[in-house]
Amino acid sequence: MADSGERLGNLLLRAGLITERQLNDALEVHKATGSLLGRVLIDLGYATQGGILSVMAKQMGLPYVDFEQQTPTPTAIALVPRDLAVRYTLMPVEVTDDQLTVAMADPQNVLALDDLRIITGCEIKPGIATKESITASIDEYYKVATQVDDETLNAAPDLDVMSLESLTEVTDEAPIVKLVNYIINKAVADRSSDIHIEPQEKDLRVRYRIDGVLHEMMRSPKATQQAIISRFKIMADMDIAEARKPQDGHTALTIGGHSMDFRVSTLPTVYGERVVLRILRKDNIMLRLEDLGFLPGSLERFESSFRKPYGAILVTGPTGSGKSTSLYAAINVLNDPGKHILTAEDPVEYRLAGVNQVQTNVKAGLTFARALRSFLRCSPDIILVGEIRDHETAQIAIESALTGHLVLSTLHTNDAAGAVTRLTEMGVEPFLVASSVDCVLAQRLARRLCPDCKEEYRPTKQFMIDAGYEEGSLPEKLWRPKGCKKCGGTGYRGRLGVHEVMLISEEIGDLTVKEATAEAIKAVAMEQGMLTLRQDGLEKARQGSTSVEEIARVVA
Repeated sequence: MADSGERLGNLLLRAGLITERQLNDALEVHKATGSLLGRVLIDLGYATQGGILSVMAKQMGLPYVDFEQQTPTPTAIALVPRDLAVRYTLMPVEVTDDQLTVAMADPQNVLALDDLRIITGCEIKPGIATKESITASIDEYYKVATQVDDETLNAAPDLDVMSLESLTEVTDEAPIVKLVNYIINKAVADRSSDIHIEPQEKDLRVRYRIDGVLHEMMRSPKATQQAIISRFKIMADMDIAEARKPQDGHTALTIGGHSMDFRVSTLPTVYGERVVLRILRKDNIMLRLEDLGFLPGSLERFESSFRKPYGAILVTGPTGSGKSTSLYAAINVLNDPGKHILTAEDPVEYRLAGVNQVQTNVKAGLTFARALRSFLRCSPDIILVGEIRDHETAQIAIESALTGHLVLSTLHTNDAAGAVTRLTEMGVEPFLVASSVDCVLAQRLARRLCPDCKEEYRPTKQFMIDAGYEEGSLPEKLWRPKGCKKCGGTGYRGRLGVHEVMLISEEIGDLTVKEATAEAIKAVAMEQGMLTLRQDGLEKARQGSTSVEEIARVVA
């Protein structure tokens, strides 16, 4: 009868992981030394530990967990304390319908399975993984996770009927504090820009916005909903007794040695209050225009404009399209001891050394318009206005640009040409707009393809024409997302700008005075060399920085 070593060898042979000659060589060493056949195969370089385990897992009817392909979910990690994971060399992977999948070095460890079942309250589905990969995963995925015990997840009181005093006590308890800290720390570690806490009918959903796209990260039982939301409200200095109307607040935290500012907003929904936290870094950040994804021609056009001593430069796009970042990068270029720079912002997102930054406060009467009026009495060279929202702010900004100041600001329009017509719609005289505005930059943020896993392919001619490429200049190849561990399986990591730079020429100024449509202004700008948002994006797809599908997503 064949021993266990020979049985393993035959399994590996049938799986195609080793050849018959390699098996015979390994069996000779196995019989001569008494070493385990699996160890012999690994030492000889004929097989990997992961390959052997995958075959053994199949034979035992258990899943093999490859952490290069599968990322443990925050919900699973929150259920299992780190010390337990270290003690038994196991890693929680995912939770599905009260069943917890756990990768184990020894899936037949009955004590570990019993402890997991008692602590988590879930049925345990063991899987197999290498000891090394489990240890590495514990170090990686528990580094930001604060242990959350089963008291938080399974034994929360009925918070809907608690008094205000009791609710305050519950939100100060360690388990709730740990869970909220975990949510925040994990969001920062994952490069999130927003955290969304969303009550559902039967549970509480937590989503992170990473590279502009929302990803579900975990779900928490309904019983913990009120305590978690109240904890966020307490941190942001909100009224936890008021749940019928929206509230806004903020909190500042230091995470990993970096100062973070969190803008917190609540909104009542049919299932409870929804909370959104926007994450802002408060550190000094040196932003460079070259890092924002400008094509050389577009960067030259933009830089030629803000290098002038006066005039208005407008950056347009929807919320979250990187308008403030582009303005900060321009200010960094212009910032030197010989210039007096003043900014009015809501909020001050980045701290810039040598720049006088003012936080607007509507409740105190410090609006953008009032701040601008005060600025003009301080003899500035350069003025940055966070956003032009109304006629008064627009009028003062335009007049400032006409009287020898360089004014930078943002507007909410879909494209560059729309900014000109938006100002006239706000009540600014067309001839003032034509005389003062020097450049309009429209932009979007597209996700960068992950450099470690992006995949080259040769698209069909029709696909490229449908995407927007001109028939005479079709790319030979393009790239698409594939997904790997480094990018969280999305195929994208980081973002880059997609830009449309319109210089206000004499012809465009004449059209502005005549109150021409945005379409007519855009047509002239394109004749004068402006790349549209789509053209700019497709060129970046041609270069392999992003994908055609991503450009189609962010550019209408």
